[in-house]
Amino acid sequence: MSYTKKKLEELNVIDDFLMNRLASDAAVGEEFCRLLLSTLLQREIGKVKVTVQKMMPPLSPDRKGVRMDVMVEEAEDAGGEADAAAMCVKEMKVCDRKVYDIEPHLIKGTDTGLARRNRFYQALTDSGRMKRGQKDYRALPDLYVVTILDEDPFGYDYMAYSIRNRCEEVEELAYEDGLHFYYFYTQGNQGGSERIKTMLRYIGDSRKENVADEATGKLHAFTESVKIQPEVRESYMLWEEYEDMMREEGRKEGRKEGEASGKIEESKATVFDLLKDKGEIPPDTAGRINGEEDLQILRKWVRLAAKTDSIAGFEAEM
Repeated sequence: MSYTKKKLEELNVIDDFLMNRLASDAAVGEEFCRLLLSTLLQREIGKVKVTVQKMMPPLSPDRKGVRMDVMVEEAEDAGGEADAAAMCVKEMKVCDRKVYDIEPHLIKGTDTGLARRNRFYQALTDSGRMKRGQKDYRALPDLYVVTILDEDPFGYDYMAYSIRNRCEEVEELAYEDGLHFYYFYTQGNQGGSERIKTMLRYIGDSRKENVADEATGKLHAFTESVKIQPEVRESYMLWEEYEDMMREEGRKEGRKEGEASGKIEESKATVFDLLKDKGEIPPDTAGRINGEEDLQILRKWVRLAAKTDSIAGFEAEM
């Protein structure tokens, strides 16, 4: 998410910090999530369990993990997650549990691989719900990835884009994989309903002037009650410090990457300079040199090119 420094009082529901504080608040968190989802998805949401800032670890240490902003679990079954999953398998039916991943985004220029990002998040979310040795995939709950954006992700001015997998050849074929992607645009005008539009306007600009119905009235009351809590103000100060630190780390990393890139290109040029008087460099070898991005290997080739007597000798040892 992009970041613009604001006072706590100026935060909107779409801001990552405020969304997380609302969802995690002991007094209003569950009701906030039910209200938000019920309005946007146009159906009543039952009893829920809310988890904020949930980490989904990578499949191996050298792979990427993800952080889910707000994870909401809904189940008709009164038992725990394991009991509900086991009952689904035992009764030979698809699990009736539902999981909602709510992701607020303040991104300028949303053409940044958003659809593939959500595909990656969905894959890790699902993988964390299957235990080793578990073979019956009916235990997987329905997953709703609800992304809320302040810019139009697809450019058609819809307030809601609903995405599901389907069969291209047979339109009436129901492909029930339980996966639902929703992209809500806070300024959209097409599709949806007046209730959705009103809710989205308030999420994107959470001032009293944008309260226009009972749902946004409740949401505004939740928002105001959370903002005045002393611990929220203190937490927001720490959040700002964390964001400042992360931005500085990003700048340092960017500088390091730029310096490393320059050294890589310089090493490639040196290899070519050292080899140019030793014969004609075959296209395959030139392509290999140009395609190499490991600085240590390139430095090795620089030393090799300096001492070799011929292109053939260089190729034999590279």
